[in-house]
Amino acid sequence: MSSTTFRLPFEQPIFELSQQIDDLESSDRKTPELHDRIRGLRKQLTETTKAIYNNLDPWETVRVARHPDRPMFTDYLDLVFDEFVELHGDRFYGDDRALRTGFAKLDEFKVLVAGHQKGKTLKERNECFFGCAHPEGYRKTMRKMQMAAKYGLPIIAIIDTPGAYPGIGAEERGQAQVIAESMMAMSRMATPIICVVIGEGGSGGALGIGVGDRVAVLEHAYYSVISPEGCAGILWKSHDYAEQAAQALRITSRHLKEMGAVDDVIEEPLGGAHRDHHQMAGRLKMYLIKTLRELVKLPSDELLRRRYEKFRAIGPFQELAVGADPAGSAAD
Repeated sequence: MSSTTFRLPFEQPIFELSQQIDDLESSDRKTPELHDRIRGLRKQLTETTKAIYNNLDPWETVRVARHPDRPMFTDYLDLVFDEFVELHGDRFYGDDRALRTGFAKLDEFKVLVAGHQKGKTLKERNECFFGCAHPEGYRKTMRKMQMAAKYGLPIIAIIDTPGAYPGIGAEERGQAQVIAESMMAMSRMATPIICVVIGEGGSGGALGIGVGDRVAVLEHAYYSVISPEGCAGILWKSHDYAEQAAQALRITSRHLKEMGAVDDVIEEPLGGAHRDHHQMAGRLKMYLIKTLRELVKLPSDELLRRRYEKFRAIGPFQELAVGADPAGSAAD
């Protein structure tokens, strides 16, 4: 496991064991008993990490998804893709740095990659609006995706945002409408589309680039109609209830898979993606290549038909006969 400086409260036992191992390894006395002790602690560290991360509650999952050391879009650009050439601007207003787009190579495939970027330094985060895109970001991405579809290039969308930017300027420039237009455009593009939530998948900000033939989520990411804080603010009028909101929203990868909101869950390295960027990137790359090889074999009309049916089937519902009493049916 790679080192990380940021500590989540529930990770304390992990760091305590790691510190014990580091102290013993720095000892000048290399005895057989010392090696046995270190070996035992390493085994205990692995078991403790598994126990903690296999039993995260929804709010803890949200905190892992927001971990500052978690790999971001630009990290995956470097570790998964080759020859990335960024494309800028929406030809209408400007270039939104919260959404990055460009052509790249992925193994034998030439692809169009689009993704949210939160930023690492405070300066970069301010430039990226912490991953919250404006209308120009979605317009830019839509134009580039349409160009990729025109030339038959697969599209890969990497999602990591708490939500679309909620400012007045964004609303005045058509935030809601452009997200709806983006979703409609993606539903009709006759080229393979893979969407992966790598951290936060918040509301319309995520859905704006979230319509694809395969929608996957990393094991400790979350995907939700609203952030836990936003939900708590509406229902309880206080962000203090974010933990309860996270529980009610059913936003973890396990819940999403059970509900059919995502197609696949990509397993993270032991202790989360923030502990081993390279291993996580390797798993993501394998998933993308495998899925692309499946999707490129499908004729475009079959691809579109399956995509339409997939999204129509999400979520349980009940059909009632004309004139039936909904309350009576529910009571039954």
